[in-house]
Parts: sequence; structure tokens; C-alpha cells
Amino acid sequence: MSLFIHRAARADAPYVVLSSGLGGHASFWNPQIEVLQQDFHVVTYDQEGCHSDSGLLSIPYCVDHMARQILDLLINQDIREFHFIGHALGGHIGMQLATYQVDKAFKLFSLTMLNAWGELDSHTQKCFQARTSLLLNSGAEAYVRAQALFLYPPHWISTHLDPLTEAENKQLLDFPPIQNVLARLQAVQAFKLNTEHQQALKDVPIHLIANQDDFLVPYQRSQQLQQCLPHSHLSLLATGAHASTVTETDQVNQLILSFLISP
Repeated sequence: MSLFIHRAARADAPYVVLSSGLGGHASFWNPQIEVLQQDFHVVTYDQEGCHSDSGLLSIPYCVDHMARQILDLLINQDIREFHFIGHALGGHIGMQLATYQVDKAFKLFSLTMLNAWGELDSHTQKCFQARTSLLLNSGAEAYVRAQALFLYPPHWISTHLDPLTEAENKQLLDFPPIQNVLARLQAVQAFKLNTEHQQALKDVPIHLIANQDDFLVPYQRSQQLQQCLPHSHLSLLATGAHASTVTETDQVNQLILSFLISP
């Protein structure tokens, strides 16, 4: 795992930690860093097992492993108070983190979750099954080339095909061990919001962001998550699909920043 700290101009600025989804790369958040850096020290990180030279993940592997790993990195940097923003799986990591606050003596200022869920939708499960089948039966290239269909709106793909293909080519050069991809796929599907998460989050400000055209995770999952966390705020966008941090950058950045700096 690698931690990257993008410092704000103001030394006493608060920290915000960004946690990516299934891909696990810090670079997923590149469109957000500069805007957030105006008011926060921005922490991004590569999750364990997500590069071609990664060691094999322990089996079984779960969100609890992921949450404890990032918390250990933060505490080693003496970062004990922070906002947390997670995309899909990253949101699950944030919910799991909240359950450690008392034992580990840190404070979670707020939690923002983009296209996350408290309970896996059967449609999302079917998407993951298709991606798993592609990986096992057709290989890494088929898995990577199909990924955009789950992440981006059709028109965005049509108008960004060249840079998208270039990004896919780079991803293939750094594709992690298949066992690691499978372990992470299983972990994200196994997570489920429970009463321990709800109790740990009851005093934490929560912002949910969802996209109505998200093909991978139906936006109704965020609505259900809001019902389970009734003090949370839901921002529902019409477009942007699953990776709206990339496809609707300005709008998403403004929503994130407005929530973080609101009284």
C-alpha cells in the first residue's frame, strides 16, 4: 500500500481521505485533488494488492482488512482526525472505519459515499458475476475492456474513446494477480451494513451521492442506505453513471466541497 499526502497551503487545514472503489488506485481521485486541496490536506492511497507486482492477498479477504490497513497508515502519519470520502467499495471501507473510533482513538469528521450501498443489489451481483466470468474464462484484457461499460455513460465513452483506450492499455500493463482481483470482488459483494455500523455512524455527518444512470449500482441502493442512516443527506444526479467523479467532475466536486465546508 502507498499513501500520498497532497498538502494544502494552510498548515492547519483539516485532512480529507479519499478511498477508491474496486480498482483500488489513488489516481482515481486525480480530478478531485486540486479542488479539495484549496481547503484540505488531501490523502489518497493505493489499496493493497492492486498492482502487477503486488503480493497475493490473504484468503479470506474482506472490507475489515481494507479498513484496518488504511487506518494503520493514517495513524502512522499521526493523522487521527479526518473526513473520509469513498467511492462504492471505498464507502464500505468508510463505514467499517467508523466502528473503530473508540478503540483506536481517532475522529471521523464526516463520511461521503458515492454510489455505495448497504446491501448488495441482485443486479449489481449479476454485473459482478459477468465480470468474474470474463476474467476467469477470457482473461484480463476482456475484463479491462468491458469495465467502461459498467462505469461510464454511453455518450461519454463515444466521445472519450481514445484516452479511455490509452488508460485501459496502461491498466493492462499493471494488472494485478487474478487471485487478488477475485478476492476483492468477493469482499465488495460480502459487505453488508449492520447495526454496529449504524450505531457507530449515528453522530457522523453523512453525504450520499448517487447517479440515476448508474448501470452498475442502481441509485435506489443509495436511497435505501439513506433510510438506514436517516440523518444522512442524499444528492441525486441525473447523469454521470458509476464513475461520475470522472464524467461529471465539476458538479461532483462542488457537491463534495459544499458538504465538507458547510456549518
